[in-house]
Amino acid sequence: MLHSNRLRWTVGVGLVLTLIAGCGGTTKGSDAAAGNGGTGTERSADPGAKLKEGLKIAFLPKEIDNPYMTVMDKGGTDAVTELKGTGKAVGPSDASASSQVSYINTLIQQRQDAIVIAANDPNAVAPALKDAMSNDIAVVTLDSDAAKDARDVFVNQASSEEIGRSQIKLIADQIGGEGKIAILSATPNATNQNTWIGFMKDELKKPEYAKIQLVTVAYGDDDDQKSFQEAQALLQSTPDLKGIVSPTTVGIAAAARYLSSSPHKGKVKLTGLGTPNQLRQFVKDGTVSEFALWDPGELGYLAAYAAAALASGQISGAEGEKFTAGKLGEYTIGKDGEVILGPPTVFKADNIDDFNF
Repeated sequence: MLHSNRLRWTVGVGLVLTLIAGCGGTTKGSDAAAGNGGTGTERSADPGAKLKEGLKIAFLPKEIDNPYMTVMDKGGTDAVTELKGTGKAVGPSDASASSQVSYINTLIQQRQDAIVIAANDPNAVAPALKDAMSNDIAVVTLDSDAAKDARDVFVNQASSEEIGRSQIKLIADQIGGEGKIAILSATPNATNQNTWIGFMKDELKKPEYAKIQLVTVAYGDDDDQKSFQEAQALLQSTPDLKGIVSPTTVGIAAAARYLSSSPHKGKVKLTGLGTPNQLRQFVKDGTVSEFALWDPGELGYLAAYAAAALASGQISGAEGEKFTAGKLGEYTIGKDGEVILGPPTVFKADNIDDFNF
């Protein structure tokens, strides 16, 4: 559990939410036809119902081998084991909009009790997820949401508004409140990225950021090599760039790798959302001074318990319902079926060795 130096969010309330991707899958039936979109089923809730044993819960990341997603899915499958069920992670090797659809169809055929998915595109996966719901399969999104009518619950990392606005505060502090900045995002259709970027742009309208100019938003498609090349291109196209914000674990790690061996090291500031293990060496060599993230393992763990509560009839996904997520304690479902894990941690030289994920 993240436990030290919690980000002091200065942003107004607002619980909205949404981060990153996975790798090459081996699920059978990946050539299944695309779903035609069911109508879903109305779930009932009995707060006194016990969590069922033997549940089959599948985790579908954006990309199967993405380090962030790997930690997230392990947290989920560990929780399923705790619940005496069967958990597995399957998924595509790329984060394209439709890459997850065939996996959803296969999981429906396998009669999983619940599907937990970090959506690559909110609408591309919606018809297949509705098919799953029509087959009485609980659908939980985490990290990156799908269309609201195509899932029962969305487990978000933290408030999307707070994430986006805090990213601007971090980069503003590092560049002294003035200069040109760029954003290095994941894919153009990533729900969480676009939501955060929207709040970043809104935050930049405040008078205190009048001397900061956002010159562009680049997309590395959550691919390490492309993200590295995009970081390089940003510096070539804007030689006087002062900072880069990369709210994706793949992007920030690739950008740090580029900066660490370039003449821009220490001069161009880099922040965003990344894992301590990916960025530790870059914090210690002075390439990165501060960045933020939550514990992705806890995100997966919480989503697994939400899925189990849904599949057991304990909750339906309605606002105000409560459920207990093992070691994380009790959570309440908010507006639009959203559950929030909690505030991220800011990592820097004096605390990064306290974490291992």
